[in-house]
Amino acid sequence: MRSIWNGAISFGLVSIPIKLVNATESHSISFRQIHTEDGGRIRYRKVCELEDREVSTAEIGKGYEDADGTIIPITDEDLSHLPLPTAKTIEIVAFVPADRIDPLQMDAAYYLQAGGAPAAKPYTLLREALKRSRKVAIAKYALRGRERLGMLRVVGDAIAMHGLLWPDEVRAPEGLAPDTDVTVRDKELDLADALMDTLGEVDLDDLHDEYREAVEEVIAAKAAGEAPPETPSAPSGGKVLDLMAALENSVRAAKESRGEAPPAEAGVRSLSRPKEPAGKKSTSATKRAEPAARKSTARTAKTAKSAQSAKKATSATKSTAKKTAAKKTATAKKTPAKKTAARKRTA
Repeated sequence: MRSIWNGAISFGLVSIPIKLVNATESHSISFRQIHTEDGGRIRYRKVCELEDREVSTAEIGKGYEDADGTIIPITDEDLSHLPLPTAKTIEIVAFVPADRIDPLQMDAAYYLQAGGAPAAKPYTLLREALKRSRKVAIAKYALRGRERLGMLRVVGDAIAMHGLLWPDEVRAPEGLAPDTDVTVRDKELDLADALMDTLGEVDLDDLHDEYREAVEEVIAAKAAGEAPPETPSAPSGGKVLDLMAALENSVRAAKESRGEAPPAEAGVRSLSRPKEPAGKKSTSATKRAEPAARKSTARTAKTAKSAQSAKKATSATKSTAKKTAAKKTATAKKTPAKKTAARKRTA
């Protein structure tokens, strides 16, 4: 990687020769301006408005425009006499916990490469000291004609530096939050937590610029004389009338996209209590009817048992009556026969 700045890290009385290397690169697709009628390039020419003629780069300097529109010329000679001790030095001024740095201050990122063998030992010393302390170094440095603020931290086996905005360059978010009183219910927070858990974490290496890929496909198709591919239009966003319903649908969609089962219905309720579907009503009614049904069944069984006992008793009574009647009949038959025999003997 090509270095863009050479200098040293000033760590107390220790000086560490380093080279500054860009830690990031842009993959965005850039376009040229063209004349739509013939495809000719549109170029900008630097013209002096007083002389109305194009001027060369050697004739161009810089100036500061005052409030009344007056231009005050500033030369490189003027700037060279300014007290800028960080012109070729990254001067460490403090060590602070990493969470003290507001991400809003983060700017461009660079790698600091050790400048030769003499820098190996102090470079490694600073890297290991940052690791053990679990802190980051705050430094000042100069780049492209101005002094800047930076943060040094360990990335792998190297030291990285993030350019930081000065504190007065970060705007306060005053007046941006809703100015109306809003009550967030615990159930809504629970559902938001469920959505966060469902989405889970992601490996940043799996993320890519889909827009750039689509633009590349369009360019390739037009270069080959083909019609550019059509991409499905994004669904139009409607007004969210029910926050809970929207969150429920979000959780369901997130789980389905991950191949998971849909979330259970019991975990979430809507803002306004929804009407139970007919199936749920019958289920609830069935549940409510079960105890009564069990009691009714018990009563029926008891009644049937009593009836059965009564039936048995009735049958036994009838049987006894039949036997008694038969016995009486037999006795009655025997009595006349005995009387007839007695009369015969008497005669």
